[in-house]
Amino acid sequence: MRAVITVIGKDTVGILAKISAACAGHQINIIEVTQSVMQDLFVMIMLVDISKSTVPFTEFADQMSGLGQEMGLSIRAMHEDIFNSMHRI
Repeated sequence: MRAVITVIGKDTVGILAKISAACAGHQINIIEVTQSVMQDLFVMIMLVDISKSTVPFTEFADQMSGLGQEMGLSIRAMHEDIFNSMHRI
């Protein structure tokens, strides 16, 4: 099972490190990352493998949202099936 994590907000040092550490702490493997900084706006999309996660996905998604609030970012974790359903034509 996979999920998509999106991050948007003001660019600061350590964004990728903190999100990666949160994933690693729950045995969530990062498969692919794309990120861009446009002036001072940070945008990142991560594809992660949640099949060996040590917490239920809803709990992880809530933790990511909370981490985003702490960091002044918008962080959303969405199950891949929901992400794909939302983006079908």
